[in-house]
Amino acid sequence: MADPQKPQTPKKGNDNLKLPTRADDFSEWYIQLVKRAKLADNSDVRGSMVIRPNGYAIWENMQQVLDGMFKDTGHQNAYFPVLIPESYLAKEKKHVADFAPQVAVVTHAGGKPLPEGERYVIRPTSETIINRSFTNWVQSYRDLPILINQWANVMRWEMRPRLFLRTTEFLWQEGHTCHATEAEATEETLRMLDVYERFAVDYMAMPVIKGQKTESEKFPGAVSTYSIEAMMQDKKALQAGTSHMLGQNFAKMFDTQYQSKEGTKEYVWQTSWGVSTRLIGALIMTHSDDAGLVVPPKLAPTQLVIIIIGKTPEERGPVREKAHALAAEAKKQGIRVLVDDDETKGPGFKYAEYELRGVCLRAELGPKDLAQNQAVLARRDNKAKETVSLDAVVSRAGQLLEEMQQALYDAAKQRMTDNTFEVNSVEELKTKDGFLLAHWDGTPETEKRFKDEFGLTTRNRPFDLTQEPGTCVLTGAPSPGRIVLAKAY
Repeated sequence: MADPQKPQTPKKGNDNLKLPTRADDFSEWYIQLVKRAKLADNSDVRGSMVIRPNGYAIWENMQQVLDGMFKDTGHQNAYFPVLIPESYLAKEKKHVADFAPQVAVVTHAGGKPLPEGERYVIRPTSETIINRSFTNWVQSYRDLPILINQWANVMRWEMRPRLFLRTTEFLWQEGHTCHATEAEATEETLRMLDVYERFAVDYMAMPVIKGQKTESEKFPGAVSTYSIEAMMQDKKALQAGTSHMLGQNFAKMFDTQYQSKEGTKEYVWQTSWGVSTRLIGALIMTHSDDAGLVVPPKLAPTQLVIIIIGKTPEERGPVREKAHALAAEAKKQGIRVLVDDDETKGPGFKYAEYELRGVCLRAELGPKDLAQNQAVLARRDNKAKETVSLDAVVSRAGQLLEEMQQALYDAAKQRMTDNTFEVNSVEELKTKDGFLLAHWDGTPETEKRFKDEFGLTTRNRPFDLTQEPGTCVLTGAPSPGRIVLAKAY
């Protein structure tokens, strides 16, 4: 047994880059990938993470795209305090009851205990404090709609943390809107769900099922909650985004009213919606392989790395010059490119390292390539290599990035299709794995049995699934239609 006090000799070659396989241990594969691909580390703060530059760059790309989509739909960014008066949460009974186990409370400040009634909670979500501002801002129907988004961090005390998927502190965006009518609020709720679906499909290359959550799964204090659900490679579901129709619940809590055109006082209708850094976990588990991270090109921090090969300064000089010229051309075409001129690592190690870190394309350029006016391009997703003339490297790289984006979506879509089943018996609930479309009698008691007896949770009732009456797969009672059941993160 190795002496824990004695420095251990590093593994040779590429062994430091090797991961457990997905087939052997999917959970450990995920944990090791996150750490070895330099996406995130555990921190000394219980259940929290340090997001490293390679991981944060993915979040920045996600943030940039989503922010543009929000602004295109008329929303503006704002910022609200991270500390929320504890009394605000108590105003909505369902809201406080469901969030209470997750809330961190500030009981001391300035070296003194805070009196009862003057304590704060660290933001678990912002409906209450934002509503206080809405009450001040809304006077008349002319002030509506209010369309606000906030990029922020939140804290929810997590008992079973896992990097990106469940952490005590995480980053997210939360949209909050006010409307004059129920119809306008409903339209907004579904519009933002469509935005999330479009982002998942077009940018994350991740197919999703869009639908309505059950009563037990809806957001605390909401009238209804809608979600997009994605299937990971281990066939488990991951909730990738939610949009909530809040009705007038929070408006009545904080007396958020407006004067209508007719001169009457009316409560506003509200929505909230959000996605978080959990999307990075979804991206990893949807596309990555046993060699490491695979990132859809539209979100990849580095889309192309040009690796300089050569043993002597005389060999490397001309190669370096051409590599930087190609990089400059690639940047003009909007390709995120890196030139690797590190002489301390061999080409083989670099190839494995960039595969682990999720760079989409690799261009190998050495003196022999230069002499033959060519370079080798290698794709990250399918490992395919091709030799390309130097004049065509940038244009071909652009084509390959588009092909890779589509191929990743197609593979994920096929996997979800292959593992989505109609189930009509208890035996099928036991033996089928993936998205199970089952009749359910609609009762919370049966919903609990799905979880307790089979480890399955209700995900949503899909919009695009034709609903026909049937009998519940567990109780035989009448069912209005099928719902998605799955094991989930």
